[in-house]
Amino acid sequence: MNDEQLLRYSRQIMLPDFDIPGQVQLLSAKVLLIGLGGLGSPIAMYLSAAGVGELILVDDDFVDASNLQRQIAHGQSDIGINKARSAANAVNELNNTTTVTVIEHRLQDAQLQEQIASVDLVIDATDNFASRYAINEVCWKTKTPLISGAAIRWEGQIAVFDPNDPTSPCYQCLYPEQDTDSPALNCSENGVIAPLVGIIGSCQALEAIKLLTGTGSTLVGHSLFFDGKYMEWRKLKLSKAVDCPVCSTSS
Repeated sequence: MNDEQLLRYSRQIMLPDFDIPGQVQLLSAKVLLIGLGGLGSPIAMYLSAAGVGELILVDDDFVDASNLQRQIAHGQSDIGINKARSAANAVNELNNTTTVTVIEHRLQDAQLQEQIASVDLVIDATDNFASRYAINEVCWKTKTPLISGAAIRWEGQIAVFDPNDPTSPCYQCLYPEQDTDSPALNCSENGVIAPLVGIIGSCQALEAIKLLTGTGSTLVGHSLFFDGKYMEWRKLKLSKAVDCPVCSTSS
């Protein structure tokens, strides 16, 4: 680490259980962040600010005026711009030493597997079941840790899934695939209070930092639920589903 980095990250380096080794691990880390909306915006900015060395940002959507209420990586002048590219501009402004790769289309099949296999960690900040199931399945195949988050109305949740931990369930254990028959919940149809996505996204970023540096205890094996209206947190234990088609049959 050079003098500029020692100064920039000094407030993290002074933490006894983080110190220089933790910062060095962050600087060498490569993270795939899928979704640069309400959750992805704070995740991208906090990971860059904390010193994650490389971010791959993926989103096929474009910024519109209704996003600006909560998607803090984007501004008025970004309306009409691809969200991954807009977020990359915000990240570069915050910390231009972070290497940023922008993917402006949806990752599928072989390309999804190729990108996930190339990183240390995947963060799912998408808003639909189909994407979440696909990401989860590939993470399990490639043994890549996954951090999942969701936020709607006044409520949000965070979970961490680690294929390298034999006790860890996967996303499909939490939400069996038959749930795809239920009506989709999204912000455009159900609404969301602005700071909620910042809270959940920040928790995802914090879990990412802990996973990448081996610091503290992560949410593997648990799901954390937040009710913003009543300011209540609930932490529930998750177990592997015996008949899970993803993680119960993986070797």
